[in-house]
Amino acid sequence: MTNAIGKNIHAFRKQQGLTQEELANLVNVSFQAISKWENGNSTPDISTLPLLANVFHCDIDALLGYPAEQRRILDYEERYRAPGYYWGVQPSDMCYEVLRLCPPVRPLRLLDIACGEGKNAVFFARNGYQVTAFDAVSLALDKARALADQAGAQVHFFQANLLDFRLDSQFDILFCSGALHYIPPHLRREILENYQAHTAPSGLHALNVFVRKPFVTSPSDEKPGRYRWISGELFTHYADWLIASCSERIFPCNSGGVPHRHCMDILLAIKQAEG
Repeated sequence: MTNAIGKNIHAFRKQQGLTQEELANLVNVSFQAISKWENGNSTPDISTLPLLANVFHCDIDALLGYPAEQRRILDYEERYRAPGYYWGVQPSDMCYEVLRLCPPVRPLRLLDIACGEGKNAVFFARNGYQVTAFDAVSLALDKARALADQAGAQVHFFQANLLDFRLDSQFDILFCSGALHYIPPHLRREILENYQAHTAPSGLHALNVFVRKPFVTSPSDEKPGRYRWISGELFTHYADWLIASCSERIFPCNSGGVPHRHCMDILLAIKQAEG
């Protein structure tokens, strides 16, 4: 727990652009105390947690780590408990870009990361890909398996948390839609490098992420467990890959019953052989 709190304080401090001295002044402690927290040698006093949460514009659960993530999972369980498919059953537009760039003219191993109710995973399986897919929410996976059975599609579904799971086997295509904003800044490089290392030569990554714009606001932006991505940030993690397509678009959304808009960065990148 000590190390988790320290890592989160360090990440939130960097995200806010604060030095240890500046943060210390804001929460009325010494900068040595901040250093000890971040190094895992001590923890903040309970009376200091509300001050830290106020500075970082988060809640105390977010400082502690997993409780906020668990609450997010429970929130989605409520959505998935309703009849039908919350996100519908039509594949996302990015699926068709995968078909265009990497058609399944030979067996291609595809991983759908944070697959939700499985609409994209089932689409890929029906089109001839060898599909593996995971999500953190068991109710979503139940619906995904039912959708696959209904379509006569073979998909290997399993339960895992995006923040904890790391690849140990190779895939030709990695696909992730609408989930990367759950990755805090201090984990982004590690997770994406793990994905890249376990991608076959000439393999494809098809990813998108919500980005914040001052002229586009969403009621979900400030919910715990969602982290700000800067416009273009995703693309910088693929400087050594061939960028087949990178774009940004604004679109309307009605999830949660409140009409709003999102801005999304969309990336399709191909791994190149070294040398």
